[in-house]
Amino acid sequence: MMITYPLHKHILRFVIVWLVLSCLLLPIGLAHAQTSTETPTAVVLRAEGAVTPVMVTYIERGLKIAGDRNADVIILELNTPGGQIDQMTRIVALLRASGIPVIVYVTPRGAMAASAGTIITLAGHAAAMAPETMIGAASPVGSQGENLETTMAAKEKEAMKATVRTLTTGRRPDSATQLAESAVEEARAFSANEALDAGMIDWIVPDLQSLLKIADGKTVQVLDQPFTMHTAGAVPYTVPNTLIEQILGFLINPNVVFLLLTIGVQAILIELSSPGGWVAGFIGGVCLLLSIYGLGVLPVNWFGMIFLLMAFVLFIVDVKAPTHGALTAAGIGSFIAGALILFNSIRIPGLPRLSIPLVIGTGLFMALSFSVIISFAVRAMRAPVRTGQQTLIGKRGQVRSPLNPGGTVQVGGELWSAELVNPSEGPVQSHTTVEVVAIEGVRLKVRRVG
Repeated sequence: MMITYPLHKHILRFVIVWLVLSCLLLPIGLAHAQTSTETPTAVVLRAEGAVTPVMVTYIERGLKIAGDRNADVIILELNTPGGQIDQMTRIVALLRASGIPVIVYVTPRGAMAASAGTIITLAGHAAAMAPETMIGAASPVGSQGENLETTMAAKEKEAMKATVRTLTTGRRPDSATQLAESAVEEARAFSANEALDAGMIDWIVPDLQSLLKIADGKTVQVLDQPFTMHTAGAVPYTVPNTLIEQILGFLINPNVVFLLLTIGVQAILIELSSPGGWVAGFIGGVCLLLSIYGLGVLPVNWFGMIFLLMAFVLFIVDVKAPTHGALTAAGIGSFIAGALILFNSIRIPGLPRLSIPLVIGTGLFMALSFSVIISFAVRAMRAPVRTGQQTLIGKRGQVRSPLNPGGTVQVGGELWSAELVNPSEGPVQSHTTVEVVAIEGVRLKVRRVG
């Protein structure tokens, strides 16, 4: 007893100390857990390139993800040369309907928020730009990049000016609104510093972390209600593009659309020339459908499509034309001109131009392919027509019954009556090899071989 009592006493003291320390540390742990769960979340969307339906879909999906994640702020990193007005209008409506504050951030250095990008930037609940970026040049143009007629241009400009006046409310209207309207009316562009001085944007920051730090505690109007942003230490989550969005973005490249269109038409022509298979027709149909999507999104000059169709017609007609090669050469010229008119006659900043070497190389390859087809067609047309019994002349067979001078021979798997061309060669015994020299009615004229 004298030995175990001190041991029990020490154990009891250890348990008491452990319980006390646990009680002291528990609030700290709970506070840390509470801090972790209350860490602000910033959902980052990256919109780069021309304003297209793909960008609209991405932003719409990103706003939904931000709502599902209960984000504290949405950062829309923007770098665009502009795009279609209807797609811009959809993005503006999405941003203004967001219940989470959206900060449009024109980044990285050298980026732009031109044309439609200007309106999108103003549509954010707050706006920022990286150094050495620009905004403006928002005059509307036609769906194919052309200048609008006087009346239509006036209507479009007035509509866009009304939009910027609405979006710049609360942004020092006397200066911000005037600058924004001049971007629409006179296509003026402004540096980040000029936009900040006029009140078109709220901050110039070099990176995302600086933006989250400077926006912390600022109050913005979200759905006409004041909203104080808590962004300090926010954990950014970047919304990636889905595979479908990547594919659709790939399909608005003029070089890709051109190749798909060319392959699709060629595959359909192959299917029509030799019907019965399905591979060429299936490939051609898929390529044409994908190219139609790209043509529907890209600003193209449809006049070029006439030259492309004419080129394929010339290639086909040259197969039966007496002057082989001349129409193919004309088809090459029509093909190259049509492709360049279709894609390159309208210049939209931010979209790549159709590669001229690609067009010329594709045209020459098609010409070479059709030349091979023409050579086979000409050879087939010039070859003597040999059908029916005439195909037996020159063939060899075996004697079945002796020829003296008449008898039977087996030629081409069939038994024929035959006689010797030169009776003096007879008699010819069975199993002897003979050659067909001529045909008279249903009787073969043969001669001994060897």
